[in-house]
Amino acid sequence: MSSTSHYPAAIHHERVESHTLSVIVDNEPGVLARVIGLFSGRGYNIDSLTVSETEHEKHLSRITIVTRGTPMVIEQIKNQLERLVPIHRVVDVTVAGPSIQRELAMVKVRGKGEPRVEALRLADAFRARVIDAGPESFIFEITGATEKIEQFIALMLPLGLVEVSRTGVVAIARGPEGM
Repeated sequence: MSSTSHYPAAIHHERVESHTLSVIVDNEPGVLARVIGLFSGRGYNIDSLTVSETEHEKHLSRITIVTRGTPMVIEQIKNQLERLVPIHRVVDVTVAGPSIQRELAMVKVRGKGEPRVEALRLADAFRARVIDAGPESFIFEITGATEKIEQFIALMLPLGLVEVSRTGVVAIARGPEGM
């Protein structure tokens, strides 16, 4: 018997992808709980979640969710979200066209002497701003793509990283059209 598979290509496992979903919802109590319940009830993970009112007059909020799954799972998530009553629109920003995705983090680093100097040098290179400084610590504010923030945090680790607070991903499609 040969070691090559005789199964059609479609049966092989699809790769897991990260997708960013923008969801426009009514800004009312319980909506976020229902969205999160949909994910937890089906065993889907949420890598990042941000929520804020975006249209005050219409009482609409935008939920930005970063999740992972095979293309089939992502499609299921979108379809299930669209069936929730307080949801107006679901857009998979990852595949809808060119978009901009950003995250903000505050990074606290403790250190004196050379590690302190190195932390400041790296912060400058990453365009992180010092938003608080004391004799033994800094708090940096950094904005950018998730990968940039991850890299900055990894470099701060050996220099005295104490704490990180992150906003989660926000995303918006490029071009003149709205969601």
